[in-house]
Amino acid sequence: MTERKTLQKLTLKDNFLFAAVMSEPENCKQLLELALGISVDHVEVDTEKSIVYHSQYKGIRLDVFAKDERGTRFNVEMQVAGRPLERRCRYYHSQMDMDLLLSGVPYGELPDSYVVFLCDFDPFLLGKYRYTVQHVFAEDGSFHYEDGSHTVFLSTKGKNEKEVPESLVRFLKFLSDGETESRGDFGDDYVRRLQRSIRRIKSDREMGERYMLLEEMLKDERAEGWEQGREEGRAEGHAQGRIEEAQEMIFELLSLYGEVPADLKARIRSVKDTAVLRQLLKKAAQVKGISEFKSLTDL
Repeated sequence: MTERKTLQKLTLKDNFLFAAVMSEPENCKQLLELALGISVDHVEVDTEKSIVYHSQYKGIRLDVFAKDERGTRFNVEMQVAGRPLERRCRYYHSQMDMDLLLSGVPYGELPDSYVVFLCDFDPFLLGKYRYTVQHVFAEDGSFHYEDGSHTVFLSTKGKNEKEVPESLVRFLKFLSDGETESRGDFGDDYVRRLQRSIRRIKSDREMGERYMLLEEMLKDERAEGWEQGREEGRAEGHAQGRIEEAQEMIFELLSLYGEVPADLKARIRSVKDTAVLRQLLKKAAQVKGISEFKSLTDL
C-alpha cells in the first residue's frame, strides 16, 4: 500500500499545499502576473472553491479560483502527470461561465476568463516554458477572433529561457525542484515569498487538521468506490433491496420535518443509481427541512 505523505513532506507540486499557498491573495496575484504577462491590481481568492472537497463530483478537486477588480475570473491548477488537458480547459471555462450565468449575468456581459495549468512535464513536447492558446481563423491564420476566454500552459521542462521572463523561469525551476523548495536560494523575491508561505502553512495546526481531513475523505472515497464495484457484482435482486433500503432511509429522515409529498417520494423512487442515492441520503441527514432538501437536490 502506498504510504501517504504528511503535511511536512508535501511540496508545492502537491495539490493541497499548492491550493493553500495560492489562497493567499498576494501569492496568487504575482503568479497570475508571471503566468499571463499582465498587470493585476489585486485578486480575491475564493477559498470556498480553492480548498474545498467536492463530494458531488468524481474525485476531490483542489483548484485555485480567483477574480480581479474588473470581475475577470481565473482558474489555476497544478498538474504533475499528462492528461487530456485541452478538454479539461474547456470544462473549466464552461464552469466559470455557468456560475456567472446562473447568478444572472447576461451572456453579453460575461467577463474575461483565464485557465492556467502549471505542468511538471511538457504538455506539447515543444520545449516551451509557456504555451499561450489563441483562436485562429483556419483560412488565413489571423488572430482576430476574441471571445474573452484565455488558456495558458506553463511547463517546468521548458528550454527557451531567452523567450520568457527570467522571473518566470526561476519560479518554474523552483516549482520543479520540490525537494529543496523550503531552503534553496533561487535568487528571486517571489520564490522567497512562497518559501515563507510554505513554512508558515506547514507549522499551522489548523492546516494540518484540514490536510488530515482531506486524507480521510480520500480514503473514504476509495473505499466507497470499492464498495460500489462490489455492489455492482452482486445479484440484481440483492442490489434492488439495497436501493429500496436507501430510499426508505431517505423518507424516514425527511419525515422528521413533516409528511413527505407523494411527488417527491415518486422522484426519489425513480432514482436507481446507488451512488446518487448515497448523496441524497447525506443531504437528507444535513438539511433542516423538506423544502431545503428539494432545493439542494433539484427534486
